[in-house]
Amino acid sequence: MTLRTRIEEKLVEAFAPERLSVIDESHLHAGHQPDITGTGETHMRVRIVSAKFAGLSRLARHRAITDLLKPELDAGLHALAVEPAAPGEATRW
Repeated sequence: MTLRTRIEEKLVEAFAPERLSVIDESHLHAGHQPDITGTGETHMRVRIVSAKFAGLSRLARHRAITDLLKPELDAGLHALAVEPAAPGEATRW
């Protein structure tokens, strides 16, 4: 199972999102560090709309996602960009 798939499954289970997009942006970061070649799953972007974010601050939403994905971060996910929203909130995507 790919890292992207594992992240998607965890987010679906935890947040039951209306919309979800997990994007592998690793290729955009090749060469930023000697061990970042752009070929692995090192940089991910999560775009998610979930009713579970209603009433939560932006920080609380980010924290909920990063806490959920801590095992992936500890195992080598180098960067995680998070764009959470509650239903009805404006998104840039």
